[in-house]
Amino acid sequence: MTLSVARPSLATGLLRALRPRQWTKNALVLAAPAAAGVLDTPGDAARALVAFVVLSMAAGATYLLNDAADVDRDRMHPVKRARPIAAGVVSVRTARVVGVVLVVSALAVGAGVLGLKFGAVVAAYLLLTTAYTVWLKHMDVLDLVAVASGFVLRAIAGAVAVGVPVSRWFFIVACFGSLFVVAGKRSSEQLALGVDADAVRPILGSYPVTFLVFVRSTAAGVTLLSYCLWAFEKSAAATNGVWFEASVLPFVVAILRYALLLERGGGAAPEELLLRDRTLLVAGGVWATLVLTGVHAG
Repeated sequence: MTLSVARPSLATGLLRALRPRQWTKNALVLAAPAAAGVLDTPGDAARALVAFVVLSMAAGATYLLNDAADVDRDRMHPVKRARPIAAGVVSVRTARVVGVVLVVSALAVGAGVLGLKFGAVVAAYLLLTTAYTVWLKHMDVLDLVAVASGFVLRAIAGAVAVGVPVSRWFFIVACFGSLFVVAGKRSSEQLALGVDADAVRPILGSYPVTFLVFVRSTAAGVTLLSYCLWAFEKSAAATNGVWFEASVLPFVVAILRYALLLERGGGAAPEELLLRDRTLLVAGGVWATLVLTGVHAG
């Protein structure tokens, strides 16, 4: 007697194709408002929440359109072939239609609720991700920069949503921290796919292992230095700035721990790694506590 496995419904497949687990990346919209200490204001908190929802809509659209474009390659990937579009649960046409609807909705809600400047940031994010899907993911170096820029635009979107300025050091931390994560992701993908890396994701063949190690090391170094400069700048401007200075230690621990996990082959799914590793969770919790204490004590 053979048992048949129930095929997921279209609604379930669409939800999976939107990758809600990866929406955690959109929590970056909270970074600038939290650093400015405005999230305890109901109006600003609501605007930040709307920004999170809009960016999640835009990201979901990106995943649908990107997976529809990559369906043939994804079917060759040992993990990605189980994605709803590659598995045939969601048709390419349906993915594209829903993706376009989400694009229009994200732009309309973003600009209508949070203003034209926020709408412009969302538009920039969508243009970047579209360019990545069509062109940039096939270009070495620009591939890394494009994905990292998506993280940076999320952080900028949060600042624009609540109307707070972005510190130059905060901006540099966001840029190079994102580049560190993306380079680590590519390194882990190379390791996981092995000899099949070129066939599944051709751009991986453009990156020698030593190059990605160089990018990770450079990005990590700049991230650590710029965070120290941000922390001491905040400390000098605060009444009780020791909290910002103390936050350097858990930040360094988190960066070093993440670098170690990358050397062990982790990092292909950064959002899962960040939520799964106990040391990262503890370091992140201590860091957030110290920074938020400094913001509200100063």
